Amino acid sequence: MKISIAAVLAAGLFATGGVAAAGSVDLELLLAVDVSPSVNTDEYDLQIRGLSEAFRHPDVVDAIRAGAPNGIAVALMQWAGPREQALSVGWSEVRDQATADSFAEQIDAVARPTTNGGTAIGDALDRAIALLAENRFDGARQVIDVSGDGRTNQGESPAPIRTLAVLSGITVNGLVILDDEPQLDAYYLKRVIGGPGAFVLHANGFEDFAEAIRLKLIREITGATVAQSIHGDGIAVVMLAPN
Repeated sequence: MKISIAAVLAAGLFATGGVAAAGSVDLELLLAVDVSPSVNTDEYDLQIRGLSEAFRHPDVVDAIRAGAPNGIAVALMQWAGPREQALSVGWSEVRDQATADSFAEQIDAVARPTTNGGTAIGDALDRAIALLAENRFDGARQVIDVSGDGRTNQGESPAPIRTLAVLSGITVNGLVILDDEPQLDAYYLKRVIGGPGAFVLHANGFEDFAEAIRLKLIREITGATVAQSIHGDGIAVVMLAPN
């Protein structure tokens, strides 16, 4: 199998967001959100609202102050099938409540891209690696945060591209929504996540997404690598990736 980041860059559907000035940060975080047809309109709205609410939450801002004093660089990519990856919010620096609120406002304003169908996690990872490589930030850590409700059914297999990410020093984490596929967390554990401290967190439904993403962001920002339980209504224990 040929992994071609260049091909994805050339053909990928994306809306260019504003690129922040270059700078050193503690974390570069690419949020990759599944918008394939299995995600209906209400579920899509819950995902976007959950992300914006998470960045407005004082616990997330406190985590940045405590665990990432140099700030984080974060961007939002929406993805579905092959060649359907939209950079919907460009790279932004978040250091405090004001910049977190500003990023949340940008999330609130995104539009859902039109897709042709399919779930291509491998292609999404390929594009995410490229977006981390081409931004103007210098992060002590790089993380791809993949959320979705289904397995790959089109495009590249995610496992080899996950390996490419890990070899590049990138950690890939997952947040799975178990509405339709009860074993999706095991699939992500085996084929999607990887790198130091990598984990997959599952929510039992889209309604639990807001709390799950908030807890997940706090863990990613603080760089925790020790196994720990994260519980909430409908939210499961963290599963660490194999070393």
